Amino acid sequence: MVDDSRISGFYKLSIKERQKKLKELTGLTDEELASLFDPGKVDMEVLDHMIENVVGSMTLPLGIATNFQVNEQDYLVPMAIEEPSVVAAASNAARMTRPHGGFFATDTGPVMIAQIQTTEVPAPFSAKVDILLKKQELIEFANEQDPILVKFGGGAKDIRVRVIDSKIGPMLITELIVDTRDAMGANAVNTMAEALAPKIEKITGGKVLLRILSNLADLRLVHVRAVFDAKLLGGEEVVDGIIAAWAFAEADPYRCATHNKGIMNGIDAVVVATGNDFRAIEAGAHSYAAQNGYSSLTKYEKDPDGNLVGSIEIPMAVGLVGGATKVHPVARASVKILEVNTSVELAHVIAAVGLAQNAAALRALAAEGIQKGHMALHARNVASTAGARGEMIEIIAEKMIKEKMIKVERAKELLEELQK
Repeated sequence: MVDDSRISGFYKLSIKERQKKLKELTGLTDEELASLFDPGKVDMEVLDHMIENVVGSMTLPLGIATNFQVNEQDYLVPMAIEEPSVVAAASNAARMTRPHGGFFATDTGPVMIAQIQTTEVPAPFSAKVDILLKKQELIEFANEQDPILVKFGGGAKDIRVRVIDSKIGPMLITELIVDTRDAMGANAVNTMAEALAPKIEKITGGKVLLRILSNLADLRLVHVRAVFDAKLLGGEEVVDGIIAAWAFAEADPYRCATHNKGIMNGIDAVVVATGNDFRAIEAGAHSYAAQNGYSSLTKYEKDPDGNLVGSIEIPMAVGLVGGATKVHPVARASVKILEVNTSVELAHVIAAVGLAQNAAALRALAAEGIQKGHMALHARNVASTAGARGEMIEIIAEKMIKEKMIKVERAKELLEELQK
């Protein structure tokens, strides 16, 4: 494990210096580092087996968020994202939690839900009871489909049944509750659901249609809280401003959509870096937020000392085995950088990043406006697009910011002036 994720001045180092520092801290091999530093060299044969019709690869910047301490353990957090300011903002917000112990996380376990949809059931409420009477038999049969998962302490644990109304009449929904251990679990739960389908048809006298997991993983929740130091945030006025900004999101779905998107900026970046399914995480997060009217995934309060206390509650169906996490070399290297040992530990870190990112965004809105820090990074991108390289990027970006004219055309003009 990394001893201290507090790396002063990491952003000031050159790329090569950051790479050297990362190697020292994490013990990555030269081969593992190569996949990060030159992703164009990733074996196309590997990519060709991941999806269909492969013609190339799309490279995202991979940054390292620093300062993260979760449950008294320090982490360097890889984040793959194209949006400026996200990595810096998350790192800065994490720094503000360190005087109070960082982030503290707990969870409900790595539990997923598989749904079996049955239609044309003659007596659905009676059939519901019949399924529950055979619950243990059905659970045992489901577990026969994945003895390895059961061996490691996972497997089907429970069954629940619901009768729902629909546009085509009542449906009987059998839900298999499965502990997926260190896997995200889609393949395991889908296999179990498909195996149970004929038995459900026999019990109910109906017709089974869909047999698939739910991405509303509300039995796989992560809860994280942190105290953000008031002085480091900028004082009591900033703390009050952040709480007011959060209250706005709670009260208005138009604001809340952007508020939750800011949370997912941090979460998705880590999910992508580790080869997990960010679409599943997005679906689970937003559907969870919408259960009782669309609301914020985070909450903010003030403690007796005037510090900001933030918390997040979110479904987090991520894994360390299977899929791209084990196949893609960049994902493997990212997991090694994180040094997490279980899917639950990974979920804790990811949720902490989401909370940090949200707190940083709200602080920017409350204290100085979101554009100040964001536009500084955007100006560098514009300068680079105009053809600037090396130190010219910073010179041109600084001039455009002072002029409040961050445009490619202006960057080209400034570049021509410098080259003369």
